Amino acid sequence: MEIKKLKKINDYEWEIPPRGEMRVPGRVFASQDLIEDMDDKVYEQVTNVACLPGIVRASIAMPDAHWGYGFPIGGVAAFDPDEGGIISVGGVGYDISCGVRTLRTGLKREEVLPVLERLVDELFETVPSGVGSEGEIRLSPQKLDEVLVGGARWAVEKGYGEPEDLEYIEEKGCLPGADPSCVSMEAKRRQHRQVGTLGSGNHYLEIQYVAEVYDRKIAEAFGLEKDDVVITIHCGSRALGHQIATDYLQVLAKASRKYGIPIKEKELVCAPIRSPEGEKYFKAMACGVNCALANRQVITHLVREVINAFFKHARVTLLYDVSHNTCKVEVHEIDGKPRRLYVHRKGATRAWGPGRKELPEAYREVGQPVIIGGSMGTASYILAGTEEGEKKAFGSACHGAGRTMSRHQALKRFRGERVIDDLRKRGIIVRAKSKRGAAEEAPEAYKDVTQVIEATCRAGLTRKVVKLLPLGCIKG
Repeated sequence: MEIKKLKKINDYEWEIPPRGEMRVPGRVFASQDLIEDMDDKVYEQVTNVACLPGIVRASIAMPDAHWGYGFPIGGVAAFDPDEGGIISVGGVGYDISCGVRTLRTGLKREEVLPVLERLVDELFETVPSGVGSEGEIRLSPQKLDEVLVGGARWAVEKGYGEPEDLEYIEEKGCLPGADPSCVSMEAKRRQHRQVGTLGSGNHYLEIQYVAEVYDRKIAEAFGLEKDDVVITIHCGSRALGHQIATDYLQVLAKASRKYGIPIKEKELVCAPIRSPEGEKYFKAMACGVNCALANRQVITHLVREVINAFFKHARVTLLYDVSHNTCKVEVHEIDGKPRRLYVHRKGATRAWGPGRKELPEAYREVGQPVIIGGSMGTASYILAGTEEGEKKAFGSACHGAGRTMSRHQALKRFRGERVIDDLRKRGIIVRAKSKRGAAEEAPEAYKDVTQVIEATCRAGLTRKVVKLLPLGCIKG
């Protein structure tokens, strides 16, 4: 992205001044180096989103932003239904409620290292992964409807987890407003055996350890100490979410024409929040969110079984589960007044600061855990949300490192076997369903996650709490 197109606010905050049909400015949170590495398409997409009806304050891009469908990945925008605000498939993405969940194990690194390879093998065998992967849970469309309404609560009620898990999941494990009648039979058919599966692409299950503690007070509140072993799960709503997005792109394309909403890019199709089409998409999207929360909950149950088979004294507890492809109804203060907004986060993580009543009591004083995954073989981070981030970006942060190469480019440059061998030499055990997938996810295909985290924290959106390094990784 050309830096000369932007107005510098400070070293980590930049503005795209309103022009033409833009209703609000664009806002990019990043260092100059990260901005210069961004595709020009990010600038274009941030600008296009700023033209949408009912947008509030700014069209926002995070430090890991890169080109996406309609919205940039790493894009945030909030819309006011009282001002004709819209809801957009492109603002949520295809993998609805793709997100991350980190589990504490109560184990230390030195306990796990002697059995690491066997542990990774057992997790790889137990948690289904890869394209089209299927689990043991078979659900008829009627039974799947219970999942789409109940989310992680459904999973806990069926014995996949513990009731206290729900306290540490966004929306306490279930997004209200879901209506399975708004989800096509094709979407339900495709999800028949995918609850409790990891999937492919950038999804993973990773054994990590706390390599560095930056903020002892917050780390203590999060129950983390140096050398603690944690397990992070990254996946979403699988085929169901993808099909919902595919179905509603067509619905909202017609709605855009019907309501006379000018569209700059075909994946930016949208409908007024208070239209039949907009309401129907929100209800279907909520089903996708609940499907993803149930999915991660079932995987948590499988992980617990494996860990407890290896370590009888282990106590696997949920640190937090947060999504980064959603549209949520949230109250934010705008010009001194609380307003109920529809906040789209596409490849961006909710990052609420201290004091929000929606947070678990254990975290309310310090802010929400913000879990940021790096690329395969690099560091991940756990951050905490800030009040400043709520004011600047509706309580949002980055979601990962952000790609610098397309999957196609990565395949041309890397071989899966070589990627896995190189990581093994560094002491990281990788099991991948597909060598092609390992090549696509080579660490070098991503930005430097440490630079992204530094920019996110220096912009005031989050605080650094701990750094995690990988021991073993399972990929689709």
